[in-house]
Amino acid sequence: MTKVKLILAMAACLMMGSCTIINSFKHDDAVVAKVNGHKLYASELEKYIPDGINPEDSTKLAQQYIKSWATDLLYVSTAEEELSKDEKNLDKEIEEYRNSLLKYRYEQSYINNHLDTVITASQLKTYYDEHQELFELPRPIMKLRYLDIMKESPNREEILDKISSESGLEKQEFDSLAFASALKYLDNTNNWMDAALLAREFGLDIPTMLSKLKDKLITYEPEGSGDLRIAYIFEIQKDGVAPMEYCIPTIRENILSERKRDLLLVLEQELLTKAQESKDLVIY
Repeated sequence: MTKVKLILAMAACLMMGSCTIINSFKHDDAVVAKVNGHKLYASELEKYIPDGINPEDSTKLAQQYIKSWATDLLYVSTAEEELSKDEKNLDKEIEEYRNSLLKYRYEQSYINNHLDTVITASQLKTYYDEHQELFELPRPIMKLRYLDIMKESPNREEILDKISSESGLEKQEFDSLAFASALKYLDNTNNWMDAALLAREFGLDIPTMLSKLKDKLITYEPEGSGDLRIAYIFEIQKDGVAPMEYCIPTIRENILSERKRDLLLVLEQELLTKAQESKDLVIY
């Protein structure tokens, strides 16, 4: 018996209270469970057992799958016996679901074929100017450089000294130093970052993190971790309307959503007009 089939046999024994089924695994595709005439074969069960896990975990997964498979079938068979004829009549629900699914798929096909995805810089700027209320900052945003280093690192002082480097050879030297020394290095000097994401790196809430900001530098040594987390804040905006560059992904998404909505309105009107012209739709 193969290792996989032995695991399946163990699971089947646990589910069925007997190990007589082991003998059936001598066949190529044995039945591991049966419910009201429905059979679960070893080949089906094997698909749900990942390669490389230990026999105990494999047995538990097989057990869980057999239980789930059997429970679903028992629900259905019990419902068939105990529900009334009207309760079991699913024709209307099935038809409604089918129609809804077909409508959705056709809408997606129509959008894919007609959506203009080109958004110019001018369109981005116009949307930003006309919808300022959408871009009020709920949290501070920052341009920053973040490192997580061992607090006993021999490069600690040099990193703290050069972390504010912005360009040129000094910046290249800092990058080399950071990549060689840091457990983690993030350079967000050219892109705005949500303060919540930085706080997550520090393992702190936003107010606590910001309370540690001194002379553009945040340093934090988590108790018992042995590392030092550092961020140098090049720019910070705590409130107000976010800069346009930070909002561009949201603006693009909003413009495309509006275009999709407009396309669906056009499609709806096209369908109604065409049906009325062909007399497929008659409104009395």
